[in-house]
Amino acid sequence: MMNSTAAKLTLTVLLAAGGGITFYVLGLPAAWLSGAMVFVAVATLAGVPTVMPNRLRDALFVVIGVSMGAGVRPDVVERIGDWPVSMALLLVVVVCVTFAGYAVLHFGAKWSRETAFFGAIPGALNYVIALATDRGADLPRIASSQSLRLFVLVAILPFAVVSTSGTLEGEGSAVVVSTWFEIIIGLPLCLLASLIAQKLNVPGGLMTGSFFMSAGLNASGAWTLILPAYLVVPCFVMMGAMIGCRFANMTIRQFVSVLGASIAAFSAAFLMSILGALIISSLVDIPFGQALLAYAPGGLEVMTLLAFMLDLDPAFVAAHQIARFTGMVLLLPLITALVLGRNKTEQS
Repeated sequence: MMNSTAAKLTLTVLLAAGGGITFYVLGLPAAWLSGAMVFVAVATLAGVPTVMPNRLRDALFVVIGVSMGAGVRPDVVERIGDWPVSMALLLVVVVCVTFAGYAVLHFGAKWSRETAFFGAIPGALNYVIALATDRGADLPRIASSQSLRLFVLVAILPFAVVSTSGTLEGEGSAVVVSTWFEIIIGLPLCLLASLIAQKLNVPGGLMTGSFFMSAGLNASGAWTLILPAYLVVPCFVMMGAMIGCRFANMTIRQFVSVLGASIAAFSAAFLMSILGALIISSLVDIPFGQALLAYAPGGLEVMTLLAFMLDLDPAFVAAHQIARFTGMVLLLPLITALVLGRNKTEQS
C-alpha cells in the first residue's frame, strides 16, 4: 500500500511540475498553481491514479501560509480602516452569488431545490456536504459543481486580475529574502500559530494561523519572514496538484453531465462577484482585482494565495474570505431551514 501511494504521489508531482513549467514557459499568470492544477485535473479525469496525502497537504498549508504573509507590508495597517465598508458589502454579494447560482441550477438545469441550493453555496465544501447529506441531496452533483467552480476560478481569475491591473510582479517571489536565522526562528512561531488556529477551529486553520503570524511579523517591520523561491514555488505546484486531485471521485460521465449546468451557475454567480468588486473598488481606493479576489466564490486558501501570487493585498483577501466562511458556518443551518424548510428526517 505504501509503495502504491508513493508511486501515485510521484506521478502526481511529475504531472504537476510538468503543468507548472509549461504554463510558466508560456508566460501565463499564476503559472505554477494553475498549470499544475490543469495537468493533474485532466489526468485524474482520464483515469490516471493521482493522490495528495493528508499529512503532506497539511504541511503544505503551513508553508504556504508563511509565504503568503510576505505579501503583507508594514503599510497594511493604514488600509484596515477601509475594510468595514467592504465587509458590509460582502454580505450582500454572498447572498446574490448564492441566489444567482441557485436560480440557474434549480430553474434552468432543473436540479432539486436541495441539490441546487447546496451546489450554489460559495465554498465550505466539506461543511456543505455534511449539511446536504442530512437533507438527502444529490452529493455527486454537489461535489462536482463545487469542484468545477474552484477549478474554473483558479483557471480564469489570474487572467481577469492581470487584464485589469496590467501587471504581474513575480508570482509571489520577493526581492528581499530572510536570513536563515530569521527563518529558523519564524517558522516554529508560524507552526505554533497554525496548531492553535486549528485547535480553535479557525477556518482553514493550518494556513490561516501561519499566514497571520507571518503577516504580523512582516507588517510590524521588526522581523522579515520571506521564504526563498526554491521553497515557495514547489508549494504552489503542490497546491495546484491538490486541487486537481479533487476530481478523483468523479467519472467522465459525471463530469460531462454537470459541466454545462455548473459553468452556467458559476457564470451567474461570478457576475455578482464582479459587480460587487466594481462597486467596492469605486467606493474604496483598492484595486479591482483585489476586491474581486475578496468577493470571489472560492476557497479561503486558494483566493488568498492568488492574491499573494498576483502582488495584491493577501491580508485584505484573507480577512474577507474568512468572514465569508465563518458567517456561512454560523448561519447556514438557519438559512437552510428558512430556504428549504425543516429537515424531513427530523420531522419523522
